[in-house]
Amino acid sequence: MTLNGREIVVGVDGTDQSLGALRWAAREAKRRGAPLHLVSAYSVPVYAGSTFDVGYAAFDQGALDDAVKELVREAALHVQNLNVEVRSTVETGDPSGVLLELSKSAQLLVLGSRGRGGLLGRLLGSVSTAVPAHSHCPVGIIPLPWAREHQLERDINETKAFIDGVSVGSDGSKHSSVAMLRAADEAQLLGVPLTVVCAVPPMAGAASWMPTPVDFENIYQEIADALNASVRWLRGHFPDLEINAELLDGSPIDVLVQQSNLNRLVIMGTRGRGGFAGMLLGSTSQGVIHNSAGPLMIIQGFKDERLADRPEVTL
Repeated sequence: MTLNGREIVVGVDGTDQSLGALRWAAREAKRRGAPLHLVSAYSVPVYAGSTFDVGYAAFDQGALDDAVKELVREAALHVQNLNVEVRSTVETGDPSGVLLELSKSAQLLVLGSRGRGGLLGRLLGSVSTAVPAHSHCPVGIIPLPWAREHQLERDINETKAFIDGVSVGSDGSKHSSVAMLRAADEAQLLGVPLTVVCAVPPMAGAASWMPTPVDFENIYQEIADALNASVRWLRGHFPDLEINAELLDGSPIDVLVQQSNLNRLVIMGTRGRGGFAGMLLGSTSQGVIHNSAGPLMIIQGFKDERLADRPEVTL
């Protein structure tokens, strides 16, 4: 990865969850030797620009701006002793748009999976469902359970709470191949094994409505062969990395959420191939984001020259 010098951007809104995302982002910045950029953005209420007397109290944008700046300043105090270069900004505008613009020059964008309600509700709430699919860089999503378990006051280098391993979802699509390459990069950076997982929904119940008998055992074996072919290709690019393959029964959401309980990091793409195995990386991503027990990384369909020798596989 040629990302040296590019900053890691983290959205903050003062909630415990955003502080958990901040801690994770700071740990990544320290490991990668990257600067950390704290960002908060808010939209001015629509009624603030009205000239009609509709009974609203006077809106003081200056006071709101000062309050959000103080929020960001206090957040920055949590990472001031971590020997990480930190800067912070407050933007006025739609938070999704602000973060997407910053993603153009970032190596990683980090968010909590849910944010604050009320006037500042757009800071990180629906943003985590809108940004990953359109970001220009990978997006780290940090769930509330992880944020509560790994408090900011803990040593940034403490890793014993993590199970050493990275998992990545695969469905044979080009998008998932990009995610596999990035997952291998991350596992190599962390010095931990990588597991490539493919979820296969239970087949037994499907037999009752099939017009002709179907050899489910043969289908399962074909999917396993395709998965193994993808893993052999990945090992060719990462000969010194331990890479394993797992074909797991169950819904894609359940499989990846379970992986989030077992691994330090789960990586997935934003879109899959569609059809039988294609839900793994498509709409499933939203379900995983809101149910994950640990950090996720969402990879968009970025170009990668290593895809040139990618095998054609069908899962």
